[in-house]
Amino acid sequence: MDPNNPVVRLCAEGMELERAGRKDEAARVFAQAWEQSSDDFERCVSAHYVARGQSRPEENLRWNLVSLEHADAILDGRVDGFYPSLYLNIGWAHEDLGHRDEARTYYELAANRLESLPEGSYRETVRDGIERGLKRVNSRSEEPARGGE
Repeated sequence: MDPNNPVVRLCAEGMELERAGRKDEAARVFAQAWEQSSDDFERCVSAHYVARGQSRPEENLRWNLVSLEHADAILDGRVDGFYPSLYLNIGWAHEDLGHRDEARTYYELAANRLESLPEGSYRETVRDGIERGLKRVNSRSEEPARGGE
């Protein structure tokens, strides 16, 4: 990603705020990035980060789906490496909402796109998240269904 892009810079700033434990400030910076986004690439990136600041799983899912919609509109490969993380986060949101089948689908989509990430610690972090998510949803699907689920 272009570090000189103003929206990308805002998202990086938000990540620094998150790392410093200033989550509310980070969420405001991510929202500012969304407000300043002007094309599908910027909307894809900023929506993905806005999703991070959501406290409700429904809103997290909604923002990640907005990000996916904009990613799918980009046909030049700029966001190919974004898909594994995006699918992982959509899977996680579905899992939080109790949607095991949907979560499994998105975790599998993330696994299928993992090769788009370069070898390294970030790829291993995403791989670990996918594997843990699949393990959780697959072990739960083997449990007998309880009333109200």
